[in-house]
Amino acid sequence: MSSTEEPPGASTTEEPLGAAGPVRPRRPRGRTALIVAGAAALGVLAGTVTGYAVQYQRPPTPLGPLAQQDLAESKTAPADKNTTARTVSANRWDEKSDGDLRRLLVAKPDAAKSEEQPAWQDLLLASADYEPPDEAFRQFLRDGFRRSATTSWSLDGKVYVTVMLTQFRDDTAVVSRDYARHQQEYMPEEGYAGNYGKPIPGSDNGHTYVFDKPHTKAGYEPLYEGRAMAWRNGVFMVIQYENNSGPVSEPALQTLAKQQLERL
Repeated sequence: MSSTEEPPGASTTEEPLGAAGPVRPRRPRGRTALIVAGAAALGVLAGTVTGYAVQYQRPPTPLGPLAQQDLAESKTAPADKNTTARTVSANRWDEKSDGDLRRLLVAKPDAAKSEEQPAWQDLLLASADYEPPDEAFRQFLRDGFRRSATTSWSLDGKVYVTVMLTQFRDDTAVVSRDYARHQQEYMPEEGYAGNYGKPIPGSDNGHTYVFDKPHTKAGYEPLYEGRAMAWRNGVFMVIQYENNSGPVSEPALQTLAKQQLERL
């Protein structure tokens, strides 16, 4: 008989050997183990109390002299009833990029029909606007996606416009700049615009792209596409411009892109 006592009801059948060795039930803790553990806990507690008592009897040790003897007093005004989170962050508050991103979306033309009111997009919805969406999702996560807002409208059932603003968790705006440049890099490729686009007036980084070839599909009218991309104040802007009745008007796309950038 083994010296290890089996718990009541335990199977005495030998367990099969696997890759990690035999599997056995956990050995129950005996009364002796509990007594030893209790004594150890009392010993630690007694030592802690003795240490505090010794420290209490000793006189306080004076602090060392300051490296700078004459320190200027702070001129910070004390908080009062007019203090808000915005005034506390007055030195870093950005009126536009830290406010409601939906208010920065360009307004639809008066004659246009609203397809989607200015609204927030979460990470999943923002990723769904890209191809492939799973890779866009991973890239947004890597880059520190913060928030996104979008709006869309149509004109005469022919022109369809979608505007999306995306912001990242980077106060230096480096991520927004790099992300915008990455998106612009593939536009000259075949299957996209097929050209290098034209600079947006008043922007040192934005471009508009009118696709060289329309999208065609059997049974459907050709779909002509244009796109605008730029970034400003840490916000990445993309405008999707489509026309199902004829080529995209580049002046119209340029004007819209310029208006959106001015709001940023």
